[in-house]
Amino acid sequence: MKNLFAFFVGLALLCAPFIHAATPAATQPSVADHPLPEPIVFKLWPHGVPSPMAPRSEATLKMLRSSPSTATSVTDVTDPTLAVYRPENPNGASMVVAPGGGYTRLSYENEGTKVCQWLNSIGVTAGLLKYRTPTRDEKLPFEMPVQDAQRAIGIIRHHAGEWGLDPNRVGLLGFSAGANLAGHVAWDRGERTYPQDPQLDDAKGPDFIVFIYGGGFVETKGTIALRSGFTMPSDAPPAFFLVAGDDHTNPIEAAMLYVEYKKLNIPAELHICTKGGHGFGMRKAGNPVNHWPELCAEWMQSMGYLKAK
Repeated sequence: MKNLFAFFVGLALLCAPFIHAATPAATQPSVADHPLPEPIVFKLWPHGVPSPMAPRSEATLKMLRSSPSTATSVTDVTDPTLAVYRPENPNGASMVVAPGGGYTRLSYENEGTKVCQWLNSIGVTAGLLKYRTPTRDEKLPFEMPVQDAQRAIGIIRHHAGEWGLDPNRVGLLGFSAGANLAGHVAWDRGERTYPQDPQLDDAKGPDFIVFIYGGGFVETKGTIALRSGFTMPSDAPPAFFLVAGDDHTNPIEAAMLYVEYKKLNIPAELHICTKGGHGFGMRKAGNPVNHWPELCAEWMQSMGYLKAK
């Protein structure tokens, strides 16, 4: 407890000028006025996934039987796809959206299609990633979803000219497990874990990330520190971090990751709101944290990502 208290005191001294209160932002375009268009859907692996999934445990099979896919909550994804939603008035920016779901399912509406609708309303081309899941029986549950996200970013960049996009304004937005995925895509360094196809892949990672109530990079028990084997790279992309203060240890994760960005002098913004819990996504529950889309749009605007191409 003393260690945790000391961490937050130090964080306050270091970051006080940079932690913004979550208050309603300037008026944004109404999402309701921008219904989602029909998407362009790509199979990420037209010649088959690069590696088979591990045999499913009895617990996973029981979960799939008792809680199958619905329109709003998707699971049992073995042939992942990218659904691209193009806005009526594109500004050249694009974002791959990775829903959360604990690597067992995808919150496909609350952290997926509704997010794409909001992105379209501010002129951003949105790609909804339906990544492989459940992967909880894999040695590294994030590895296959990371492959899917890397391939999705490549597809977006390969179509940048056709769709009027800036290949240097391709973002990756993730919630919960999707944020963990986004972090691995943005921060892990080393060889990719699948053969690269020059017609579909691009060696560059995301140009910026949006990390919403994610975790998995910080040890929060005992001494607070980055997990063994993880180091924030000096070329990490700019990041927007947002989390509710009552979301277990995720506020510690966001704060610690933000401090790493500050150490490296990489542009980042952090919002820790008092209430909101976990998994709020696009739901409006009357808490300041529910204004996160406006805050995120303001950040993207300030960074130049929403400028007209």
